[in-house]
Amino acid sequence: MAKAMNDQSIPPGEGILHHAEGVDLIPANIELAGLEVSLVNCMNREKMLKQVLDSAKHDYDFILLDCTPSLGMLTVNALAAADTILIPVQAQYLSAKGLEQLLQTVQKVRRQINPKLKIEGILLTMTDSRTNYGQQIDNLIRGAYGSKIKVFDQTIPRSVRAAEISAVGKSIFQHDPKGKVAEAYKSLTEEVMANAEKQLKRVAERGR
Repeated sequence: MAKAMNDQSIPPGEGILHHAEGVDLIPANIELAGLEVSLVNCMNREKMLKQVLDSAKHDYDFILLDCTPSLGMLTVNALAAADTILIPVQAQYLSAKGLEQLLQTVQKVRRQINPKLKIEGILLTMTDSRTNYGQQIDNLIRGAYGSKIKVFDQTIPRSVRAAEISAVGKSIFQHDPKGKVAEAYKSLTEEVMANAEKQLKRVAERGR
């Protein structure tokens, strides 16, 4: 992104790591923390990440942008570059409250920067169906947004095994393939892929 800001060319494949599980990654480093300040005075600042990804997107079927839970310039860059947004929400009251602000930001980005941006859906994470509190938050989000935005039926349960994966450097599918979190993500992936195929069919039919 710093190169894009300075109009420098970005060699193909620069910064991309190839993981043994067959996924390519562009990891962040500590310099990204300072980039937010630099972006403020940059021309076309909302589209720096899009500029970086435009050179790589033809090599991939899907690119996932993992954002921090903030509404700063880096998140706006991700929204400007994305086709769709999947919103993970922890099953907690404060997370549910923050959802409204995020949806307002999405609307602004759609109006001013990226009119094609769609909301894939809201995903409830770190859920615990055994507690009344968890069920209340689930009901709150589905009641408040379910009529306007898809709220995935599949939720991601809280799990100690899932918390371990950052330390071991493996995905949940390698670390605990038969666990409840791996099963939940597999189900979610199938639902998202099915939606993507429907979208592609609609686009193809319009083009006929």
